Formats: sequence, C-alpha cells, structure tokens
Amino acid sequence: MNLPDDFITKYQQLLGTDAAAFFASFDTPSLSGYRTNPAHHDLPTTLTAAPQVPYEPLGHFGTVGGRTLMHQSGAVYSQEPSAMFVGATAAPQPGDKVLDLCAAPGGKTTHLASYLQGTGLLVTNEINRKRVKILAENVERFGVQSALILNESPDHLSPVFPDYFDKVLVDAPCSGEGMFRKDPAAMDYWSLDYVDDCATRQKEIMTEALKMVKPGGQLIYSTCTFAPEEDEQMMAWVLANYPEFHLAPITKAGGVVDARPEWADGNLELQKAARLFPHLIQGEGHFVAKLVRDEGEAAPMHGAAKLGNPLTVDQRKLWQDFAKQVLGQNPYSDLVTVKDQLFAVPAGLPNLKKCHVFRPGLHLGTFKKNRFEPAYALALASDPRAVPQTLAITDDQWRAWVHGETFTLAEAPAKGWYLLTCASQPVGFGKVVGTTVKNFFPKGLRFTVYDNEK
Repeated sequence: MNLPDDFITKYQQLLGTDAAAFFASFDTPSLSGYRTNPAHHDLPTTLTAAPQVPYEPLGHFGTVGGRTLMHQSGAVYSQEPSAMFVGATAAPQPGDKVLDLCAAPGGKTTHLASYLQGTGLLVTNEINRKRVKILAENVERFGVQSALILNESPDHLSPVFPDYFDKVLVDAPCSGEGMFRKDPAAMDYWSLDYVDDCATRQKEIMTEALKMVKPGGQLIYSTCTFAPEEDEQMMAWVLANYPEFHLAPITKAGGVVDARPEWADGNLELQKAARLFPHLIQGEGHFVAKLVRDEGEAAPMHGAAKLGNPLTVDQRKLWQDFAKQVLGQNPYSDLVTVKDQLFAVPAGLPNLKKCHVFRPGLHLGTFKKNRFEPAYALALASDPRAVPQTLAITDDQWRAWVHGETFTLAEAPAKGWYLLTCASQPVGFGKVVGTTVKNFFPKGLRFTVYDNEK
C-alpha cells in the first residue's frame, strides 16, 4: 500500500521499533465481522459457531451478505471487528438513557441497543440529512424498539438534554487513518493539516457532548485514527479543561493495548484508554477512552416531549383490534400519530420542540380509510414466539417476498394480517386473502436473491 509520505515519517518517529510491523500490517487483508442480534432466536450454527471476537460475546469473524435472510431479518449486523470494541466498552445497562451522538450508519447504535434489551432510551443522532436516512434503515432492520432518531447538531442538543444521559457515545468524525487498509480512498483527503482540522472539530463536539452526561455518568470517546492529536491529546485536553471528569480503566483483550501518555502530556492516567493497532489485533485501527463524570446534582429537566398528536377514538380502536388479533397483546403504551403514521414513543423525554426529530420512536403502521396497515419496522421488532398470528414461509417464498411478489399457499388460513417468518426469523407482515399472501415488503428495500447469496 502506498501510504502518504508524511504519514510514514510521522509514525516512524512515534512507533520506533514497532513501526516496521505497523506498516507491514497495511499489506495484509482486512477482516470482516458481524454481530448476532440477542433479540433473535434459533440462529443457524454456521453463524453462532464462527470464531468469536475476543472482547464481544455477540461478535464473530466472518462475512454475512446483505441479500441473505439473516441480514434482512435483522438477525445479524455486519460490523468491522475492532469497531465492536467501542460498544463493548460502553456496555449500557438495561434501563439506561443512552446517546449515540454521531451515529450513522448505525453499527454502534445497534450494538448499544443489544445491551439495552428493549428497555430504557436510546437517542441516536446524525447531523447529516442523507446519512440519517441510512441510520434509520439500520435501526429499523435491527428491530430497535426504544430509539428516538434525531437529525441535529451537538450544540442544538446540549441545551435540550443537560445532565441527562447515563452513557454518551461520541464516535467522533476523524482523519480515518485506522481505515486506510479497509478503505484506501481515505488516504486521498488525508494530510497533517486535515488531522489538525479534525482535532478542532472534535473539541467543538466534545464541548457540547460533555454537557449531556449526567453526574456519575460516562462518555465513551472513540476514533478510527492513530493520530495522537485526535486521541491521547484530545483526552488530555478534556482532563485539563473539565476537572469534573476523569478516565476510567478499560478492560483490554485480544491484543488491545494501553494508550500512549508519551504522545500527549505524559499523564499516566491516559494509559487507561485503549489503542487498537492492526499489527497487534485482528481488526483495523481504533482508539477508545471512557470518561466518568463525578457525582453531583443534575440540572432539572424542562417540559415534556410532544412528538405528535394523540390518537382519535377510531384510530385507537383500529390499532387495538390489530394488536389483539395479530400480536395477541398491546405491548406499546405511549402512542402518537404524525399525520397518518402511528409511532410508539419512548417515555420521559424532555421538550424536543427545537429539535429536528427524524423518527419519534418505533413505527407501528399507517392509518388508512377504515383500516390499519402494520409497518415493516413493527414486524422486525416483534418476537415470533410471542405473536399468535404467524405464518412460516419457505426459502423460495421468502425470495419472492423480498422481490415484491405475492405467493400462493397450499391451503387457505383465516384471512387477515400475519407476521411472516422464515427459518424462525421475522421478515415482515403479509395479508392473507384466500390462498394468496399479498406483499407489503417496502418497495424501496426490495431486492433479488441470487443462488450464490443463499
């Protein structure tokens, strides 16, 4: 790999005798990985028995195609192995309030959701309008139930959520040095000046992010760069300017090593942070630090969220009838409508009037004239074991389904909506009329499965 000259010179000086092995790692293949979704059950052993990522129980080395049943159903999420170390370090507890501040495309958000287990609150934010759409698609596919998706800048969020979150994750936009091997195009815009520009932007982000950590809470900071200016020096800047925060030690495994105090101000506290070097681990380059805020009194929360309109009497009846017949229960209590769309929103939110809410919660469906049409997101968030009205389909029927086709059953069950499953995984809702299953797979997500993608 033709690394930039300034990059080579810089890391020869910083790494010394380790530099040769470090540079050699860029000429070795990058590794792929995936996480299994703990909300899904009866996964094939070909997925669960694959070599495990040492620091993440749900993580495995290997590749899962995007046009496969396990990917479409949200049973797995493709993620680079070293990126899993970030979520594993954050490791929120069920019931926590969590913010993923720079969240697209969604790998770390879905990882955090796995720890929350459908409880608490996950606010997942992306400042870029195009990228927030990708984030929403991945949150939906993974079946995340308690997520509020925002499209905001950090300085607009901090006044809304002061002293609010148990965990804040800042996967900071960075110079991307750790991704050179996986994405050589990242070298095209790299320079020493670009590193400095990234560090300046990271300080602006951190200034706002730190305000949203509640007393006793944590901020997990990560980058996919080796640059000390964006890593150790960034943490040294936080410690010098925010005395109410200190670094907590991070458990290191699988070749993850201590950060380098000598690359910043020499403060040995910096060793508590973690470095992931590609010549020492099975993965790309990362830096991760865990900041803890001292205990104290939190700022009061102002107002309450108004994310939509209350349901009309007719709408509530349509939803309750569907929930009783198909889901067997009404598992969602805080319901609002946005135009004709029904959402289950997280409880206990502050006033979000000044925020751009991209999605207020789990999309449950659409109200149409005298009927309710369930959403794809609701299907992927449902556990087939708890849904009485399910319909198991074959692999060939699933292929037809994701391509947008209807298919015919050998016998006619009772008409109505069914949660379709394939290999025990939820794949969407279908409407049975006679022996025909009408297709409601979203048009924008349809695809063709080829034989080599089974």
